[in-house]
Amino acid sequence: MRRIDEIYTKCPFYGYPRMTHQLRNEGFTINHKRVYRLMQLMDIQAVFPQQNTSKPGPKHRIFPYLLKAVTASHPNHIWGTDITYIRLAKGFCYLVALLDWFSRYVVSWQLSETLEINFCLENLQRALAYRLPVIHNSDQGSHFTSQRYTDLLTASNVQISMDGRGRCMDNIFTERLWRTVKYEEVYLKDYQDVNEARDSLTQYFHFYNHERLHSSLDYRTPATVYYAKAQTLVTNINN
Repeated sequence: MRRIDEIYTKCPFYGYPRMTHQLRNEGFTINHKRVYRLMQLMDIQAVFPQQNTSKPGPKHRIFPYLLKAVTASHPNHIWGTDITYIRLAKGFCYLVALLDWFSRYVVSWQLSETLEINFCLENLQRALAYRLPVIHNSDQGSHFTSQRYTDLLTASNVQISMDGRGRCMDNIFTERLWRTVKYEEVYLKDYQDVNEARDSLTQYFHFYNHERLHSSLDYRTPATVYYAKAQTLVTNINN
């Protein structure tokens, strides 16, 4: 599973057949059925247009995709969210984050040892207590289509956007965040447990937001863009 995670982060377009061949080429004795089962356990699948990219829960409402031809124009215009697998020395945990698309600022993140929905709800509640986006975008996974999750958004008058089935690149900014976090932090460490992972990721996300220069932001930090632009908007409104 550790090696699958590394291969997938580098080549997210690998489904279980390619993953199986790659692992065999590296000396693993494994068949495609086991690779498929492990990738399901890790909640990952190949990133490419397909018939069923994510599965909502039964009777969960699906919201339309609102971002066609829309570009984030200011902080808190669009937030994107997703869940990724974080490996530990023994076992694994899951990371959810809310990313401001305009500034690449990580508004809030949370770790969990299971895929139960509570950590996603807590992450969203913490973020909404801090700022309100215009649009919240996610995939159609059961966490984000849950009424408990969407009710938090509608209660705050946040527009809900969900990636269309087969639209694999709709949440590309968050996918890029996962790649950065894993190559710059997770793969350089050997977290013994979820508490150690949380402590280390706390330091990393502070670095990511406040110190790491982003070429896409003209070599500024996400915090610089997020707070400077947000303050400009407030000033213009007040004037």
